[in-house]
Amino acid sequence: MTEFETLAQLTVIATVPYLLASLGTMLGGLAGVFSVSQEGVMVLGASVGFLVSYGVGSNTVGILCAAGVGAVFGLVLGWATTSLRLDQFVIGLALFFAATGLAGLLFRVVVGQSGAQPLIETLPRLEIPLLSEIPVLGTVLFSNNLLVYFAALVAVGLYFFLYRTRAGLDLRAVGENPKAADSLGIPVARTRIWTATAGGALMAVAGAYLPMVYTGTFTEGIVGGRGWLAIALTFFGGWRPQFIAAGALFFAAMDVIALRAEVGNVAIPSQVLLVVPYVATLLVMIFAFRWARVPAFLGRNYDRESRTA
Repeated sequence: MTEFETLAQLTVIATVPYLLASLGTMLGGLAGVFSVSQEGVMVLGASVGFLVSYGVGSNTVGILCAAGVGAVFGLVLGWATTSLRLDQFVIGLALFFAATGLAGLLFRVVVGQSGAQPLIETLPRLEIPLLSEIPVLGTVLFSNNLLVYFAALVAVGLYFFLYRTRAGLDLRAVGENPKAADSLGIPVARTRIWTATAGGALMAVAGAYLPMVYTGTFTEGIVGGRGWLAIALTFFGGWRPQFIAAGALFFAAMDVIALRAEVGNVAIPSQVLLVVPYVATLLVMIFAFRWARVPAFLGRNYDRESRTA
């Protein structure tokens, strides 16, 4: 494998947590529910996914359990902001702190203070027949772990759902003008709740990806700010899955370049290399916010009895 192929494949692998967390943010946001709990839900997903996988010996079960826990947190966000009409930012922060604390607590309760760090088997590489034999592209795109293919399918599936189906149009209508959507018979409350729930599940899977692909174990700092970057990436992508996918590749490439430079003993302090992805993100966002169009009702609670939207 050439150096280019190695870097390209590492970039594809590093794209997954950014992509899934950002798509989860996008899904709820298109219906008007804006989450700021990504970082905490990802940490909790990493903890639950690792612990279940470690306990039962199945990464698949671990991923499903992580998705279930993330869905519960998304459901709480959707229900609290839709049915109780509580402030979305406040509830999101509360869920962030709750998820972060619960992640560490679960790990300590289950694993305890053991001297040896518990490990799980990381996800194996699955080569797609014929496609994996294509020069360069086969190695980069079609010789990866299962969650890489899953993330790609989710991105493509959401694009077709949002822009090629009536249900997707209804969902976007809820985030743009819920009063008008309600008058057309679109279930506004149900839409906001299920999108927030599905979004939470995707965020948790993004977190579970990290121990199951990168480290084989769980640490409380494993997410490393990816949840916060997912929020920026969603704005950068203009709340559209195709642009979010492109942005996720860019963010991942910055991560890989910084890591390879550090491993390659470049004469630059490691702290400077670690901050490169965030500086690149800041520079991109300065320009992205000028053209990014957010859902008109993003972050606002809908009151059916109100005279205004």
